[in-house]
Amino acid sequence: MPEYTPTYLPGTEVTFTAGADIVGGQVVVLSTDNTVIPSAGGSNKVVGIATNDTKAGARLTVSRGGVQNPLTTAAIAAGTSFKSAAAGKIAAWVSGTDPADQLLGFTLTTAAAADARPDVSWRA
Repeated sequence: MPEYTPTYLPGTEVTFTAGADIVGGQVVVLSTDNTVIPSAGGSNKVVGIATNDTKAGARLTVSRGGVQNPLTTAAIAAGTSFKSAAAGKIAAWVSGTDPADQLLGFTLTTAAAADARPDVSWRA
């Protein structure tokens, strides 16, 4: 059997082209071939978190897996499952309401209000 080497390993940083202006810390989704934009809502095309501010057309490093700290759309308690949301943020994922393929992980710390940055355990 031939050996197999994955393109990227879970938790590694990956480089994409920015399809729009992106702010570091935003959740980004695949928009076209190797191109990402900030999430506009719940999505099953999330590739990770932008590591820095980037102008449209430039290369962008995206962090995947591990522990991240994206912005929230509202307060969210520790231990809450989350999904991508508008403006590249995260929101609570609701079992039975939201599609299972939009579940990104769960919060490790509490965000007391919108635009807080809780630590989250990010599924790879």
